[in-house]
Amino acid sequence: MTARKSAYEVAHVDDLDAIPVSHGLVWRPVRRRFDVRAFGVNAYTSEEVGGQVVEEHTESQLGHEEIYLVLRGSATFTLDGEQVELDAGSLVHIADPDVKRVALSHEPETTVFALGGKPGEAYTVSAWEAMFAAMPAVRRRDWDEAIRLHHEALLERPDHPALLYNLACVEARAGRSIDALAHLQRAVELDPKWAAYARTDTDFASIRREPGFPV
Repeated sequence: MTARKSAYEVAHVDDLDAIPVSHGLVWRPVRRRFDVRAFGVNAYTSEEVGGQVVEEHTESQLGHEEIYLVLRGSATFTLDGEQVELDAGSLVHIADPDVKRVALSHEPETTVFALGGKPGEAYTVSAWEAMFAAMPAVRRRDWDEAIRLHHEALLERPDHPALLYNLACVEARAGRSIDALAHLQRAVELDPKWAAYARTDTDFASIRREPGFPV
């Protein structure tokens, strides 16, 4: 008999996985922890004063509406060049996906909770989650685990070119040349822009001379 999923689950933000992603920014995967399927939700911590607690980006590609809540500490949000100061308990809602956003912490361990989704559409898990989740395995050269995480994501989004490209990167570094070339070719077939990236990507040094490598 399949165990019944609990009606609710409780966790403290500090009990979530803490995955360093860049320059002192730590991703806390809320959505993956609870397997949330209705909306995107994550938390981010800056380990140092002045560090990014929200990476500079727009949501233009995904069309997401977002809301950020400062859980602890304080941060300066820059939204299309305009600065907004937020302390613990403050929220900012960004309805326009084209707004360029970034947030810098004022205190170490400043943590921001982010929630988003595309209005009027069912939520789809973002491909970048698998790439972020695989970072610790890549850093310790655990290729089997990094590949597993990408394959897991591809079960839901089998023709996502970024996922296929990143899977190919990991496979090439793992010495799985045939698999890497096949997945890279598929990524380029779906979106030709990946060919230009592949030509200078050091991850593909071992297969760059193989027949069928994008040129």
